[in-house]
Amino acid sequence: MTKRWFFEPGHTAAEFSVRHMMVTNVRGHFKNVHGTLLFDPAEPAAASVEATIDTATLWTGEPARDAHLMSADFLDVANFPTIAFKSERVELLGATDANVHGLLTIRDVTRPVTFRASLLGMWQTPWWEGDVDRGPKTRAGFVGKTCINRHDFGVSWNSILDRGGVVVGNDVEITLDAEAILEEG
Repeated sequence: MTKRWFFEPGHTAAEFSVRHMMVTNVRGHFKNVHGTLLFDPAEPAAASVEATIDTATLWTGEPARDAHLMSADFLDVANFPTIAFKSERVELLGATDANVHGLLTIRDVTRPVTFRASLLGMWQTPWWEGDVDRGPKTRAGFVGKTCINRHDFGVSWNSILDRGGVVVGNDVEITLDAEAILEEG
């Protein structure tokens, strides 16, 4: 029987990494990630997931860079406040690994992507509401990784460096760390 889970925003995050100035990687994070998961450990191939990221929560550690990444040159947060993923099918690769095929939407451009996902574990844990433990709750941890070409989503700003290099690489590695809580009922 499929069970409904929700992503706990405080323990769920998305990270991206992209080449900068031809020599290093810059990483950024989004903490306000919400999502739902339909998942039964006995039938993992029947799982489905939807996740939404609030783009205004972008953080790289450099306020000027964050502002540029949130501008129309990149994510255009004023006009596109979310990034979304919706799975279409799950292809099992082993006991805890799968390819999750679905649609990723950035700047209102939707493209198919595949996340390589792993179940990290499940555990009964406390659930604090204020100073009261309302647990136990069942938690499951997942990590998913993919790589996209940012130009496929209309994120195409760049600047040419001397000798033909570019400021920003094309490939963006994305990691989603999700802590899912089993809903009661």
